[in-house]
Amino acid sequence: MISKFESNKDLIQELTSSGARHVGNIASIITGTVAEVTREIGDWITDAIEMREAAAAAEKDAAAQRAADLSDDLDDDVDEAPEPTLAQEDSAANPVHSERVTQSDVIDAEVIDPR
Repeated sequence: MISKFESNKDLIQELTSSGARHVGNIASIITGTVAEVTREIGDWITDAIEMREAAAAAEKDAAAQRAADLSDDLDDDVDEAPEPTLAQEDSAANPVHSERVTQSDVIDAEVIDPR
């Protein structure tokens, strides 16, 4: 038969061992969770950086396209001779009609505000 002292010593030894295992498991869970959260935050920031770079590249491409279009328009204007404008005798009777703007004349511009 074991004494009360030896029984209490075995109980304390078993509780300490069990507690250490549980604390170790909890620490492993926390370590894994922190690693996963850090990875997700890093991926999120990487996505934001890539989006910002893509927006800057799109803005640069749009500026280059506008410059090319402007250059083409200037080249077209140089080739054509200006048409003489005739004065109208009675502008109230003969109002000036402006050209109608079609959908193909409108440029849909994307405006990006980099921060």
